[in-house]
Amino acid sequence: MFSVLVCDDSLVARKQAAKCLPQDWEVAVHFAKHGGEAIEALQQGKGQLLLLDLNMPVKDGYQTLESIQQLNISTKVVVISGDIQPEAHERVTKLGAIDFIQKPVKADKLREVLIKHNILANDELADSEGSLDPEVRDCYQEITNIAMGQAGDHLARIMNVFVRLPIPNVNLIEVSELHMMLSDIEQHEQVTAVCQGFLGPGIRGEALCILSDSSFEDVAKILDIKQEVDDQIQLELLMDAASLLIGTCLAGLAEQMDVNFSQGHPVVLGQHRVITDIISMNRVNWRRTLAIELSYGLEGYNVQCDLILLFTEDSMITMNKKLSHLLEDE
Repeated sequence: MFSVLVCDDSLVARKQAAKCLPQDWEVAVHFAKHGGEAIEALQQGKGQLLLLDLNMPVKDGYQTLESIQQLNISTKVVVISGDIQPEAHERVTKLGAIDFIQKPVKADKLREVLIKHNILANDELADSEGSLDPEVRDCYQEITNIAMGQAGDHLARIMNVFVRLPIPNVNLIEVSELHMMLSDIEQHEQVTAVCQGFLGPGIRGEALCILSDSSFEDVAKILDIKQEVDDQIQLELLMDAASLLIGTCLAGLAEQMDVNFSQGHPVVLGQHRVITDIISMNRVNWRRTLAIELSYGLEGYNVQCDLILLFTEDSMITMNKKLSHLLEDE
């Protein structure tokens, strides 16, 4: 799989550049906060293409380009910068950059540059057939709202707290984009995650429950746990939360689609890991997935729990039939 490294000291800029990559391009995306991290990643083979900012701490874009030349690292570099001085453009070109894009980067401009330099061929981009019809997205969002509300109510009663319910984020994405989607929920801290497969007639998928490490202390307070919250206690808390949220959400969806789901055993993907490690450990074997992202919060507490339901693309055939009554014109 083609590898892209995005290097920028701004989290917003990194996300924006990554999201501007062609959606139907199967690519592994990596991130670096400055040139020093970028060089390390490139030496590890992460980055056949480098999208590089110029003004950064530790090692700026110019120094990074110089290091790439000195170390004879094989990568194609496209500079993305707000510095539009002609001299900046000339300097990066002399240092080996193949092109220069002005910030903020636009998807069509990046696509044009990728095709121009034969990094991406026109026929590598699939058409938009895989995108979700707005009515279908609204339908999935509505049934998820109902199921999510049931799970939130269950959680609120058990913990005696007010649960902030999110608006479900529903998308049909390439599995290679899962890395990008989950990176969006990263809070610059470590997380613990549990994965659980589920299966129904014509429907299969996986549920991913992620809890940030900083949430455990408040969860323990809510549940009046007096003992030290060590790794074992943290794992038990996450397993309980995952079982409740996954089970209740799936039950709510199953009821509305008139199906039954059987659930596999929950699997711990990792404790105290960065989200990118969690993703690499959970490479699902599908090309495209219907991803439903839910982010629960508890009012008055520093608790954030992300639940992501991933359905195989072929599951949508059955799901759409089951929900056909909701999709009919009035």
